[in-house]
Amino acid sequence: MRALVVDDERLARKDLTSMLADFPEIAVVGEAQDVPSAIKAIEAHHPDLIFLDIQMPGQTGFDLVEQIDFSGKIIFVTAFDEFALRAFEINALDYLMKPVSPDRLKKALTRLQPDEESKPTEYPPLQYEDRIFTTMGNKVQFLKVNSIVLIQAEGDYTYITCNNGQKGLVTKAMKEWEERLPEKQFCRVHRNAIINTDYIEDIEKWFNYSYRVLLKGIKEEVIISRRYAKKLKDMFG
Repeated sequence: MRALVVDDERLARKDLTSMLADFPEIAVVGEAQDVPSAIKAIEAHHPDLIFLDIQMPGQTGFDLVEQIDFSGKIIFVTAFDEFALRAFEINALDYLMKPVSPDRLKKALTRLQPDEESKPTEYPPLQYEDRIFTTMGNKVQFLKVNSIVLIQAEGDYTYITCNNGQKGLVTKAMKEWEERLPEKQFCRVHRNAIINTDYIEDIEKWFNYSYRVLLKGIKEEVIISRRYAKKLKDMFG
């Protein structure tokens, strides 16, 4: 597994890289000291795993997550415990407190190991006019794919908002939705959000080089990075 270490402290990068040398399954392919250099390193090395500091000069580790289209794993490494909740809200694999001990690092990396008895799940693709049988909130029902406006990550599950205003928690992960939904209509615009592009009402410039996506028929707004805004623009030619 290819790993990138992002931390503004040189000694912290050195210590973590040294500890990772004891794990032959992890190959450190690069280091970065801030968000701009991290983006360049990600584009150059295509890591599967990022060890990410939070408090860095200029921009934070959370800012980096907002700016990249990254489907791999993120382990936050920081001296501050107050960011743990936000880290897990964006589906971080783990949250390590500095100074990182070898035992704690080992525990985090064991979460990368797949269950030997489990087999990869193959999800059949969905068509836009399909209906799926699912539990949404407390109700078991048929859900029309074309009625889905917004899908947001909620831990291991997802929160769905439909065009009739119906909302609810669904026991399906973001990965399953991303693999199954038709690419022509659905686009992942954030680590935690998939939108139905048929319902885009407007895309407005927002703060700090971000954009705000307004969706027809619902109050929720989705804030996306410039990179994801370009992805939407490319979809529409």
